[in-house]
Amino acid sequence: MTALLTAADFHPHEALAAQLLAHATEGDDGSHDLAHIHRVFKNAMKIQAGEGGDADILAAAVLLHDCVAVEKNSPLRSQASRLAAEKASGILAGLGWAEAKIAAVAHAILTHSFSANIAPETLEAKMLQDADRLDAIGMVGVARCFYIAGRMGSGLYHPADPGAQHRPLDDRSYAIDHFPAKLLKLSEGFQTATGAKLAQERHERLTLFLTLFRDEI
Repeated sequence: MTALLTAADFHPHEALAAQLLAHATEGDDGSHDLAHIHRVFKNAMKIQAGEGGDADILAAAVLLHDCVAVEKNSPLRSQASRLAAEKASGILAGLGWAEAKIAAVAHAILTHSFSANIAPETLEAKMLQDADRLDAIGMVGVARCFYIAGRMGSGLYHPADPGAQHRPLDDRSYAIDHFPAKLLKLSEGFQTATGAKLAQERHERLTLFLTLFRDEI
């Protein structure tokens, strides 16, 4: 993937990307790989164009938000964004970034994660959270959901009760359960007006997919 995406693909932050891409990802999780970083970057640039804010802080936060890999089923999952924020702070300090800007990037990374459940307080943090969550819904979100389910050894759906009418949702065991358990709720919590508009479009695609899927089973 690194041969297919280069710093030039992160316009207008090519120089920053050249410094940070080597640190952007680790591990072999295809749902949090460099392609994911690139999609989140494109989402973030769309949101920043509508919302303003410090583009350098946002770009650095995007590039480093998944710099520590923690599997979805790891007991450390809720700590992933904290670990990434700490690692990113060290990387940026080594590049001579000012302490205030490092702190702003770290806050954005710390608060972007759904599992961390920490509210973003700055515009850049809100934009990163929105940009990252956009990649969890829509058609890309569907693909990532099933990719992760396969990676975790989950089934597609409960064959006797796929809609969880008479059982609790169990998205560790069944991929489709992840839609009502989490994905269909995400569009309600977007932090910026631009992000919310983009989220509504993707939420509609997510809902359509689930309707068509259920029709076939």
